[in-house]
Amino acid sequence: MADTRSHDHLFPGVPLALGSAALFGAAPPLSKLLLDTVQPFMLAGLLYLGAGVGLAAYRLWRGAADAGEARLRREDLPWLALAIAMGGIAAPVLLMFGLTLNTASSSALLLNLEGLATMAIAWLVYRENVDRRLLVGAFAILAGAVLLSWQGQGVAFNLGALLVAAACVAWGLDNNFTRKISATDPVVIAMLKGLVAGVVNVGLALVAGDALPAPSIIAAAGAVGFFGIGVSLVMFILALRHLGTARTGAYYSLAPFVGALLAIVMLGEPLTLKLALAGLLMGVGLWLHLSERHDHEHDHEALEHEHSHVHDSHHQHHHDGPVTEPHSHWHRHEPMRHKHPHYPDLHHRHDHGVTSA
Repeated sequence: MADTRSHDHLFPGVPLALGSAALFGAAPPLSKLLLDTVQPFMLAGLLYLGAGVGLAAYRLWRGAADAGEARLRREDLPWLALAIAMGGIAAPVLLMFGLTLNTASSSALLLNLEGLATMAIAWLVYRENVDRRLLVGAFAILAGAVLLSWQGQGVAFNLGALLVAAACVAWGLDNNFTRKISATDPVVIAMLKGLVAGVVNVGLALVAGDALPAPSIIAAAGAVGFFGIGVSLVMFILALRHLGTARTGAYYSLAPFVGALLAIVMLGEPLTLKLALAGLLMGVGLWLHLSERHDHEHDHEALEHEHSHVHDSHHQHHHDGPVTEPHSHWHRHEPMRHKHPHYPDLHHRHDHGVTSA
């Protein structure tokens, strides 16, 4: 069956992923302005808490009932718990302890492993489709991020480095666990992550002897956390729906470049040859991903699930009365076969047998 409807396979997944990377990339230079008055562990907790509290306020303002999003189900809770445990608690704690035992330059370089861990887990464990074009693009983006963080001393292979690398693996697991529940309300997922991680990390900072900063600093950290972690995470989850984990992780690796550009503008840091080369590598990787066209005849098996949707070619079901779109309800997909450009989104997680050329 030929699909005659138009499919813009780049929208909205790619803009969401790039927007998420831009917001997250803005957080480090903004946070650096606060580190003169806040300890790193306390600041990490306040950032997450700002994300959770801000999204909770947004959800109350928006109303929980008419968001057009699927609610978390009981079977989603284990995946949510794993995502919070890995990405909100374990990873920040591992990172903070690693930073105390390792140089800042080496740690910054190692932090780029998060994108690689996210992509590797998605491709090797969850079998997302990947071809050589995507691999080259992903590693070009990663190479740009590595070059951006390189300070000349290389990586110090010590316990601190292992802890930072472990934090990156934990975040990679978090991203893949979050994909499992990405069909549900992204605001609720990000809100719960922020609240739990924020409370735990602030509590740990207080136990370690850190003091709460002034209210104005708490408010500033909360604002950075709301946009740089909370809104960024909501956009990341929405991108997961449309792109899958590997591609979203690759776009997300552009965040260090965004942070470096903002550091030049905000903090007066110099524009260097290293930054230009990193931008060139990332630009090549981004072009390879944007120019991807994965298009073939594929089968959709019968599927029942719930998520926010409109009545497109993948959603041709009956309603008894008028409905508004997008909306969310439990629905069934009948088996079908068609051809159009697609990513490994909620409806295209089919097997390709072998890696594409």
